[in-house]
Amino acid sequence: MNSINWILLAFLSFSGFHSEPDLNQKAEVETCNFKNIAFDAGEIISYKIYYNWNFIWLPAGEVVFTVKDKEDLYHLSAKGVTYKSYEWIYKVRDFYDSYIHKETLLPELSIRDIEEGKYRKYDKTTFHRDKSKAVSLMGKTADNCSEEIISLEKCTYDVLSSVYVLRNIDVDLNSTGYDIPIRVYLDRKIYPLTIRYKGVDKRKRVKGMGPCETILFEPELIIGNIFTKDRGMKVWVSNDQNRIPLLIESPVSVGSIKAVLQDYQGLKYPLVVE
Repeated sequence: MNSINWILLAFLSFSGFHSEPDLNQKAEVETCNFKNIAFDAGEIISYKIYYNWNFIWLPAGEVVFTVKDKEDLYHLSAKGVTYKSYEWIYKVRDFYDSYIHKETLLPELSIRDIEEGKYRKYDKTTFHRDKSKAVSLMGKTADNCSEEIISLEKCTYDVLSSVYVLRNIDVDLNSTGYDIPIRVYLDRKIYPLTIRYKGVDKRKRVKGMGPCETILFEPELIIGNIFTKDRGMKVWVSNDQNRIPLLIESPVSVGSIKAVLQDYQGLKYPLVVE
């Protein structure tokens, strides 16, 4: 199971790298220039991934997200690996990097280097917003790529930058059941996506943290090789200024998975979960 991509899916409603998007059903996103109030350089957040197989929860791997300073950009990175004890089932070594503008949070450069079992993919995409295009170099490895130019729609984010953008969206905590749209670039396609806000859960139990005050989101999923239903994933986010995921749960095509916040440092604000 792709540990990085799965956590990103919790926010972005993807079914993996092999599904075709339905581009006619989603609201367009015209809001750009998000003001970042939720994170800063130096932030490191890690998650432990569990896979439920035959009613047994197996510790499968971990994902680490980091934010670094690079002049007028943030360098976002995510690294997902499976534990050696799990690799007899499935081995993952995934690396995501995104360089985003501090003022707009829009990506300038996105790199994905994927190793999942026998599957390999490398994708380096440069965004040219002044020309409304993105240039993708994609192949099995960095040395074996083809180039393709993609028409770039307004306010389009890559997978990793979208996670941080969503942390900065202003949610009306007094309303429930409404959708938050966002447009995301992945694999030379642009996906209009929605995340459904479900309300405040004031005493959600999180492993290692006890009862926490959280905000619950439910991504709409694209049915494919990982997900068999368009709903079912749940994401509990800290109800504070950091808005970091504390717990993610989802059924998948075989079994179910959850990700639990394991460690954090360098948060912009003290984490408040009570």
